[in-house]
Amino acid sequence: MIEPIDKEFRAGFACFVGRPNVGKSTLMNALVGTKVAITSSKPQTTRRAIRGIVHRPEAQLVIVDTPGLHRPRTLLGERLDSLVLSTLTEVDVIGFCLPANEPIGKGDRFIAEKLAAVKKTPVIAVVTKCDLASREQVAKQLMAVSQLSEFAEIVPVSAKAGEQLDILGDLLIERLPHSPPLYVGGELTDEPEQVLVGELIREAVLEGVRDELPHSIAVVVEEMKPREGRDDLLDVYAFMFVERPSQKAIVIGHQGERLKDVGTRARKQIEALLGTRVYLDLRIKVAKDWQRDPKQLRRLGFYD
Repeated sequence: MIEPIDKEFRAGFACFVGRPNVGKSTLMNALVGTKVAITSSKPQTTRRAIRGIVHRPEAQLVIVDTPGLHRPRTLLGERLDSLVLSTLTEVDVIGFCLPANEPIGKGDRFIAEKLAAVKKTPVIAVVTKCDLASREQVAKQLMAVSQLSEFAEIVPVSAKAGEQLDILGDLLIERLPHSPPLYVGGELTDEPEQVLVGELIREAVLEGVRDELPHSIAVVVEEMKPREGRDDLLDVYAFMFVERPSQKAIVIGHQGERLKDVGTRARKQIEALLGTRVYLDLRIKVAKDWQRDPKQLRRLGFYD
């Protein structure tokens, strides 16, 4: 017997936009209830439009976490900005993230101007990181945001403290169309496992590296396969790409200690994600100036 469609059920897409390092990925992970996007204190950690799925009895909210929108200095940066701007036209509601503990700057105004041009899509201003600001700071930021542009709603949240997340979810879901669920398997993301594994490796590399290095690191998982004759062990073969030999030396560290530490931390995260033991074969290659080379960008998965 075919189940009747619930005419009150809502399903659709929301995206989070904002300048780099304003807490978009942490916020999406908190709403989904599990880690589907990597996080780091380094700006421009997110390089893909990662989708996380929030399941409720009355709705299904698909959140698209986008790279930080910025004035690009490389071809990679241009492609990431293009990805963000194209995503804005494909969703039902937009969450514009601005941190409570930082003053509104040129980057925020630049994004507000871009959002003002998206006429038909409602924009909710989300004041993030409220756990890092005093009540007075939050109040001042809410006032400043209200003067930045005209928004459908303005809501303060703290992803880390779990404050106001249900309210934000309600506000996003209210603006979704009536629709049957878009994903029926209960999954929390539709990202391929190899992509998620590559992102977890990159997250492990980003911890503690110098400020200029994060932008120069890319990770490609070449192969994932069960160990022959074993059903409890997965072999993962991955390459990290950097732009210069000096960067390769930084990632490897003294007598290979840093690379070993990266492998250990990444393997633990991958095992938690996949629910099986993992052997991680992690190697480093130099791809000179890959952020500016169209051919290398395509090879690394950053398409036009």
